[in-house]
Amino acid sequence: MSVAQEIINLKAELPEQVALVAVSKYHPVSAIEEAYAAGQRIFGESLVQELRRKAEELHLEGLQWHFIGHLQTNKVKYIAPYIALIHSVDSEKLLLEINRQGEKCGRRIKCLLQLHVAQEENKYGFTEAECWEYLESGAWKSLEHVELCGVMCVATNTEDENLIRNDFHRASDFFRKAKECFFSGQESFSVCSWGMSDDYPLAIQEGSNMIRVGSKIFGARVY
Repeated sequence: MSVAQEIINLKAELPEQVALVAVSKYHPVSAIEEAYAAGQRIFGESLVQELRRKAEELHLEGLQWHFIGHLQTNKVKYIAPYIALIHSVDSEKLLLEINRQGEKCGRRIKCLLQLHVAQEENKYGFTEAECWEYLESGAWKSLEHVELCGVMCVATNTEDENLIRNDFHRASDFFRKAKECFFSGQESFSVCSWGMSDDYPLAIQEGSNMIRVGSKIFGARVY
């Protein structure tokens, strides 16, 4: 099935409130152009160098780039001028650098707090306790060039649906409590980013309103 048809089919099955991030990492510009022609506007990348190359090549009206991979502090400066949303903020140190680079380019950069809920040590993110402690500290309130917009997580890589569901449920519960305690009345804190090609139906059941889908749309990695 073509990229365009996959986009059309996927959007037809998604609830209205769920946004689709087409994960285009390792896929050529031509595949992004095909998805764009089918109405897709949000694209996710996880390597700064690859994202920069594509962003320089593509100038399509309304196209948004989301950064979804582990982001090193020394790479923030390269994407700060144009990134629409950084999903993977996993430390206070990174937030401080995003704020610094946002100030340099005169932008308020939208970010999600990445929670480490998976049963795997090699996943990035704040633990729930660390993230709650950071929010309680109020340090984020002084970051004039960062806008915290919600929560992101990656579920455990397993076939056990109960475990995956539990990971998503924990993220959803954290988001709800954080919204009540720290962002009540702030419409901008609204994004629940979890769910990928293999588990997005479960993610939506557990409160996700932004899914990150790559292989289902674009097929196997090209490079």
